[in-house]
Amino acid sequence: MSDMNILPQRSFAHDFVPAEFRRADEHDLRNQQVGLAADHWRVLTTEEIDVLVKNGNTAEDWRLLRVAEGFNAHHVKQCEFYGLVRIGRIGDVSLEYHDLAVPVGLTHSRIVACDVGDDAAIHNVRYLAHTIIGDNCMLLNIDEFHTTNHAKFGNGIVKDGEDPAARVWLDVGNEAGGRSIAPFDGMIPADAALWSRFPADRALVEKLADITQRQFDSRRGYYATIGPQTVIKNCRIIKDVKIGPAAYIKGANKLKNLTINSTTESPTQIGEGVELVNGIISEGCKVFYGCKAVRFVMCANSNLKYGARLIHSVLGENSTVSCCEMLNNLIFPAHEQHHNNSFLIASTVLGQSNIAAAATIGSNHNSRAPEGEILAGRGFWPGLCTSLKHNCRFASFTLLAKGDYPAELDIPLPFSLLSNDVAADRLLVMPAYWWMYNLYALARNGWKFRARDKRKAKVQNIEFDYLAPDSVEEIITALGLLALWTGKAALTAKGMDATGLSEEEIRATGRRLLRDDPAAADRLDVRGENMEAGRRDVCILKAGKAWGAYRDMLHYYGAFNCFDWLDANPDASLAEMHTALAGPRVTEWFNLGGQLVPLADVDALRADIRDGKLTDWHAIHAAYDTLWQAYPLARQQHAYATLCELVCDAADEEASTSCPSGKTARPPAGGAGLDASLWPGIVEKAVEVQRYICDQTRNSRAKDYDNPFRRMTYSSDADMQAVLGSVDDNSFVEQIREETQAFTARAERLRATND
Repeated sequence: MSDMNILPQRSFAHDFVPAEFRRADEHDLRNQQVGLAADHWRVLTTEEIDVLVKNGNTAEDWRLLRVAEGFNAHHVKQCEFYGLVRIGRIGDVSLEYHDLAVPVGLTHSRIVACDVGDDAAIHNVRYLAHTIIGDNCMLLNIDEFHTTNHAKFGNGIVKDGEDPAARVWLDVGNEAGGRSIAPFDGMIPADAALWSRFPADRALVEKLADITQRQFDSRRGYYATIGPQTVIKNCRIIKDVKIGPAAYIKGANKLKNLTINSTTESPTQIGEGVELVNGIISEGCKVFYGCKAVRFVMCANSNLKYGARLIHSVLGENSTVSCCEMLNNLIFPAHEQHHNNSFLIASTVLGQSNIAAAATIGSNHNSRAPEGEILAGRGFWPGLCTSLKHNCRFASFTLLAKGDYPAELDIPLPFSLLSNDVAADRLLVMPAYWWMYNLYALARNGWKFRARDKRKAKVQNIEFDYLAPDSVEEIITALGLLALWTGKAALTAKGMDATGLSEEEIRATGRRLLRDDPAAADRLDVRGENMEAGRRDVCILKAGKAWGAYRDMLHYYGAFNCFDWLDANPDASLAEMHTALAGPRVTEWFNLGGQLVPLADVDALRADIRDGKLTDWHAIHAAYDTLWQAYPLARQQHAYATLCELVCDAADEEASTSCPSGKTARPPAGGAGLDASLWPGIVEKAVEVQRYICDQTRNSRAKDYDNPFRRMTYSSDADMQAVLGSVDDNSFVEQIREETQAFTARAERLRATND
């Protein structure tokens, strides 16, 4: 049966809202959206009608064409008007945008029940229906732009009388739909994480769906809106789309069921060949050159370019995706994926990530059902031609070398490098690789993403530092695993049977070797456990060096945050710092869309939502802000506890006795805290680590200059410097050098802090 309907002529421009769903006048919601008094418009004069007719215009009923003061009928030519059409001022002016200038007015267009703002230019729009156009808009060469009475503008809601099956869902993180969320205008990665990462909390999931439904009016009859100073040209189909101010849309093929947010400070741009359906686009976004997106959310200042495909996914703030295909993903802020042959599916990636060319992440299904998942911590970076299977989990800042990884992976060691040893059929893992061998990239990571954060309205607060509670807790876990695995390797090397020894006894053996002779630990055949689903060996490389690197990272994190607290409280003593920061170390943290929150606080937030204390997304976002306000102190408390435990362990190792001055691994509030005699050593060690960061930042960058294979295309050092510049002239190397000088001066000033 054909979907074609034959309707009475009048229905073409009237009865937009069916009678059974009409709560008031047919134009009630429209008038609310326009927000102008009825006397803002007037009926046409006889002279104006004569001019309009002479200019080739027609109207269903000239009495339904209303105009504002300043309307000039001479600038309306060859148009058809149906239903109630209201037109603002048309002055003797032109609009210019990117060197394209057109006169204001309406020409060669069919206009059905629309409101047109002041000094708008509408030319060659073949069908424009049920839309409110703002002031100074430019609409040129559009096939159709119209709105249905049940338009939802990309929001995952149902309108009055609709089947619930009409609701748009995004199946993020899992193709099977077990983590489905409903998109809405204003959604940020924190919302998607809260909704999708606790699927067993059915009360929470149902409450969030209800909050989303109630956030938006379910009445039928809302018109599409085009914000002032928006330019739309050379487009084909635009249906059920709400567009903010100052947007620029050119050459799009199809835009349907969307909210396109835009502001004069952060305009959104959509370019040639783009097709977008069922989505939310935040302000400051750019979508260009043949991209396709279906069932999606693009958060502020994110970009799709060069034929990228984004489906059933949330793309976090400050992200750029080009050429590739992304399906069923939840992507936290600052994600980079630039290559045509990269593929990412059914993944939750926690931000500051980069997917290289030919990476196929999750493309190999392990079962008959497409229900696998990948969970990757911050800084996830699979290298060229990397293939991963579901399910996988990666600690923060995991780098994968080129390779086809044959089985599921669970990597708990942060800042690691993974590689396949195909000849020996084994997996190689080097913990703390970034810190030991590529500090330039690691240090630059947080700086560059912070510098690229161009959002004008920062709805989501983001932690960019690579040393933060999440990665530090992973380091602490990794130290325990390295001690255990090294202890087993040491006992095996001596021909001793570890059977009958407790894990703690084995760890103690490993800790002693890692502390006393890290070079000997590096020579051991240390095997990782429960890191790969296959039977091949998992070899831990340079365990001794990684042990020291991890401990340096913990010391630096702890001291740096203590310095911050002391700088904020310049008259405080060490005892007062202890009083403010002491307490048990919070060991469980949740990455809430790039914002780190103690898991207990997330649980409390979930309870407040379930119990109805937070009744809309605005209140939930305000709760995120409240948590963010508490975060600096929470991070400092976490860092202080980490430093106390580290210093305590070091004192135990050195003296083989209990900690001096009554310190404990978790100093109780009001207790002695750090012994004042240890503080100068803590400061000196922090300076030592900062200098290491400075030196290694330069050295890791210098490898690109010293490598003969990098140098061979240049006829001389002068040619090389002309192209690349000098390593010492590198702006980031210089920045770290200046930061080190400032850190050293700061440390000298704080060294004298005492009781």
